[in-house]
Amino acid sequence: MEIRLLRYFWTIADLGTISAAANQLHITQPTLSRQLQGLEAQLGTPLFVRHPKHLELTQAGAFLKSRAAEILTLTHQTEQEFAAQKQHLFSGHIRIGCVAADNSDTMAMLLEELVHDYPAVTYNIITGASDLIEEQLDRGLLDVAVLLEPVAAQKYHTLTLPRTEQWGLLVAKQSQLAHKSTIQPTDLADLPLMLSQRPAVQNMLKKWRGETIKPPRIIGTFNLIFNVLPLIEANLGAALSIQGITSEINPETLNFIPLVPDIKTRCILVWRKNRVLTPVVTEYIRRFKTAFGTKKAQD
Repeated sequence: MEIRLLRYFWTIADLGTISAAANQLHITQPTLSRQLQGLEAQLGTPLFVRHPKHLELTQAGAFLKSRAAEILTLTHQTEQEFAAQKQHLFSGHIRIGCVAADNSDTMAMLLEELVHDYPAVTYNIITGASDLIEEQLDRGLLDVAVLLEPVAAQKYHTLTLPRTEQWGLLVAKQSQLAHKSTIQPTDLADLPLMLSQRPAVQNMLKKWRGETIKPPRIIGTFNLIFNVLPLIEANLGAALSIQGITSEINPETLNFIPLVPDIKTRCILVWRKNRVLTPVVTEYIRRFKTAFGTKKAQD
């Protein structure tokens, strides 16, 4: 016997009419009448005596009402207990590292969902350069991290996030390049350039411009693009960056110009191999896999 049918029956018995019960249950009277007839057929006995303006419980109906009240009360209490356990039993702390990129909001969105479902969970978010995030991840100071490609696959489990990050130059409005819609390798010849200190990024740029093009003049390196924004605004040089951070810059002083041929990379969720994960961290990773597909996860 379904709990739903017991609830329908108990409401009819409590209010005394099909119409009042249907109104309270937010279903139509014909639907409720069919449900009651089906229940009586299932039990093999009438549950009500039908009068013109009300229903009267039969002896079997009175017996079922008392049992239904017990069952429905127990069901409600059980549901409440499970809800309370969901809110309080699943607790813990998660430490997340994240680079400044367009995919950063993905990290925040799934964390918001996790905390909504489990309010006892607490968290710490560290934003920084990939090298800093990787170092803290390797030292066990972070549980998971969102990094830009490439990453050391031999050290980490990885899950590739769907959105790509477009690379380009950040230049001052008064720069000679500011009027351009794209940046080609020849535009970098002898250009004063600020570049990420990550060897992977430097090698990516070298491969993109080729060996035959005169290289830019590397006037400085940085770990976070925000540290050099005042230097770019002063037109001391341009900086290689990703488009995902441009929402944080002042469009009145800086232009982002994409590279052509395109350089596009992705962000990757990573966590250390051979490390025991807490239930909170495991649940957070599971939500990424559910959202973006386990086929993209690599062990």
